[in-house]
Amino acid sequence: MAPKKTKTPKKSAKYYRSNAEAREKKNAAQRKRNKTTKAKKYRAELLKARRADGNEGKGGMDYSHTKSGKIVRENPSKNRARQGAGGKPKKK
Repeated sequence: MAPKKTKTPKKSAKYYRSNAEAREKKNAAQRKRNKTTKAKKYRAELLKARRADGNEGKGGMDYSHTKSGKIVRENPSKNRARQGAGGKPKKK
């Protein structure tokens, strides 16, 4: 089930809601990227950590990899923002 739309979307969410063509292009690229073996392995590692902590399917904080390879919990907004615009480097 897809998450509920927020009433106060961030900058990129606002953009994609109002630009259907750009949204479709982004989603096509995302689907292609998510099918790769590397992406599946990455998600499996994070899901394993969520299961171990008892957080699978409950929302809340994101789990992400640090530069050293350790898995940590962090705010979803910070985690997902880092992935856009050239992967803005921020220390974790």
